[in-house]
Amino acid sequence: MQNAELVEKNSDVNTTLSLPKQPDNFKSSANNHCDNCHQPLNGPFCAQCGQQAESTLKYFWVVILHLLDDIFSFDSRAVRTILPLVTRPGFLTNEYIAGKRVHYVPPLRLYLFVSIVFFITLKFFVLADSNKILTVSDNQTSITQIKDQLVLLEKNKLKAMDASPINTVDLLVITKSITKFETFLKDINKDYSIEINRPLVDMTKELVDLELEQFKDEQPLSGHKKERYDLLTSNITKFKNGETLDKVDKAFTTIGNNVDGSLSFDFLSEDSNKKLNAFAESLIKKAEKAFHSDTAPLVQEVIGKLPQLMFVLLPIFAVLLKIMFMFSKRLYMEHLTVALHSHSFIFFTILLVELLDVFAGYSETALPVITGAIEFASKALLTWIPIYLFIMQKRVYKQGYFFTFIKYSLIGTAYMILIGFTGVIAFVWGLTDI
Repeated sequence: MQNAELVEKNSDVNTTLSLPKQPDNFKSSANNHCDNCHQPLNGPFCAQCGQQAESTLKYFWVVILHLLDDIFSFDSRAVRTILPLVTRPGFLTNEYIAGKRVHYVPPLRLYLFVSIVFFITLKFFVLADSNKILTVSDNQTSITQIKDQLVLLEKNKLKAMDASPINTVDLLVITKSITKFETFLKDINKDYSIEINRPLVDMTKELVDLELEQFKDEQPLSGHKKERYDLLTSNITKFKNGETLDKVDKAFTTIGNNVDGSLSFDFLSEDSNKKLNAFAESLIKKAEKAFHSDTAPLVQEVIGKLPQLMFVLLPIFAVLLKIMFMFSKRLYMEHLTVALHSHSFIFFTILLVELLDVFAGYSETALPVITGAIEFASKALLTWIPIYLFIMQKRVYKQGYFFTFIKYSLIGTAYMILIGFTGVIAFVWGLTDI
């Protein structure tokens, strides 16, 4: 009888222990029954149908907070994840593969968060610098080159005038060159947005490049370049006189694979090749317009395409890892985890570099003493990227330095080709949307 009572007590204890513990914020319905199947509730979910006991009808701000928490995981896991992501190559990947996942942000969620922040800030940084490196509507590069050349010519003229005896031949040549470059400067400063000015500005820019090449090499042009120089000089004179040009200049670039500049493929029909050429010509016109006006819209469109393309590139990178380490007996998802963590690291590190560059720009005027240290830290982070990825590959796949280096080099080369191809796709895609 006592044994029977003891068994019954133990059974009650085991039953009690096996019941799921209700969370502190769990509130059952007023009648303590499931709203769906009306069965009794003993936890946050119905044991019969699986429906959540807590109502989804909440204040809107509560829903937003929960959504942000689900996407970005703003909790202590983020802190525990970011530091080893940057400083401990392969640690997060090995922990995840080993099953130790509760303390860290999941790889996919980590990648989404870091990439979103990275591409948003990248657009901001690039567009902020557009006046320095991207704006070509005022032909700033050519104007600067002409002004620099004029300064040099003026110095040479002064030297020739100070010489004793004065070399009148050199002085005459220098004076003519100064007059020529002043004319170039006047022509290239014309408003490019006015349609009639475009041919003159384009021809002048090309002629300036050829002129500067002569000064740099200290010898006259020859062959094709000499013919091109004469043609441009003649056409500029005829253009100013309102005469017909000897030859209509082609676009600044071409994507054709034929001698006449057209694009065609044997496996396509004649109709399809015509459509392809029409599409190529429209892209060239859009590119010409973008590069001779404000390039900010094009840059914005290209950067906007990169997140989607990089997300597609991730599984392809994982396939590369699978091929290179086919004898490691690892699942594809393990390689994908390596890809997610490595890309998260790259994006986060480049983001840090961009921020350091901004701080360095401000410190040049506010705190010039620390500018050198900031620039050193920026360069150190960029150097750390390839080193980190090599160490990560060795620690995750546990192979020797030699084989790791060979595979690392092959993967890196193949991936850089893929990145270049992705950049071309982003550029073409961006052109189609401007």
